Amino acid sequence: MSEQVTNSEQGLTVSALAALLTDTLQAAFPTTVTLDAEIANFKAYPSGHWYFSLTDGQASLSAVMFKGNNRLVRLVARDGLAVRTACEINFYPPNGKLQLIVKKMVEAGLGDQKAKLDALRAKLIAEGLTDPQRKRPLPRMPASIGLITSAKGAVIQDMLTVLNRRWPIAEIRLYSAAVQGEQAAVELNTALQRAITERRCDVLIIGRGGGSSEDFSAFNDETLCRTIAAAPIPIVSAVGHETDTGLTDLVADARAATPSQAAELVSPDRREIQARVHSLTGRLISRAETQIALAEQRLELNLQRLSQRIEHLTRNHRDRLVQLQTRLVAPTQYIAIKRADLSHLAAQLEARITQQLDRQRNQLQRLAGQLDVLSPLATLGRGYGILLKTETSGDRTIGSITDVAEQAEIEIRLKDGRLNATISQIQQEP
Repeated sequence: MSEQVTNSEQGLTVSALAALLTDTLQAAFPTTVTLDAEIANFKAYPSGHWYFSLTDGQASLSAVMFKGNNRLVRLVARDGLAVRTACEINFYPPNGKLQLIVKKMVEAGLGDQKAKLDALRAKLIAEGLTDPQRKRPLPRMPASIGLITSAKGAVIQDMLTVLNRRWPIAEIRLYSAAVQGEQAAVELNTALQRAITERRCDVLIIGRGGGSSEDFSAFNDETLCRTIAAAPIPIVSAVGHETDTGLTDLVADARAATPSQAAELVSPDRREIQARVHSLTGRLISRAETQIALAEQRLELNLQRLSQRIEHLTRNHRDRLVQLQTRLVAPTQYIAIKRADLSHLAAQLEARITQQLDRQRNQLQRLAGQLDVLSPLATLGRGYGILLKTETSGDRTIGSITDVAEQAEIEIRLKDGRLNATISQIQQEP
């Protein structure tokens, strides 16, 4: 028969249970306990107290050493340092946490975890996996961006916010994996392998938010580091905050201090690109108009020269004909010969005129083709539109929401006509 809780039973208050736990700990550990451990997450506060964790790689307990005791310590406390401590075990009821109060501390040598990490770091460097020359550049305008991180928490949302603001045209693909815990390294490596096999991303971001040094252990995994180094896709490592550096940061093609910064690294700012395209379009149109005007001037000049040449040739042949007619005994024979000469010269002249006109026509067509390529009308043909103010004087271009006001009338130019519209609402991009 299962036990049931009824209102008639006498229940403990939380304070009573906390006091019972405190008494139990004091009874079990009446004196200080000697612990051999490794320091992690060490922080020295302005008050003079030291706050840190004591770990053996399998378990971790919070610890504090007050300034009255740490002034007697003859070592430089730091993460990874193996120490022997004399501790009191304390349970603090207000926050329900167990804490070690360290009374004494002596150095016991370099911590195993720190030593292993340093050895692996040296190994990867010796093999050239951290060499800057092997790192690939990030794509300037990625069409698809892969995120290898946990699907839960604020990190993924922060990256999506940045990417949607800066480069919303990119496809975002999430390869979910645990970022801490015993299976985190395996899951991260599996997710990375899947992204590499699919080859659907132009760049990858692998990372997580801040945490303790134990939380970052998955990003120091040798297998994961080697997979990153061998990946054919550029990878950005974004582990923790500015002061946290994992081994994946060393072998990746780029390192970001935070996941949000990684999102900025892989995404161009669409507003800057739009402004540059607008500027280049104006310059191209201006240059095309200048080239067409110069070509028209050259064509007109060549036509004038050709006309003058034709007139000159005609006048010379007329004068020679008159001179020869006065000297010929048989006018009919002279006329027949000169008619043939004149026909030949006329054919040559016509061929030259045709050749010159064809050359000028081809040049004009080539310039017209260049203008068509540079013309914004070609952009309109792909489904885009141009926004213009309805004013007849001044700059009609609309390049920003600050160029118009609500209820203002505007003109939308499309490939096959114009639309008149009124601004009902203006929204500022975040």
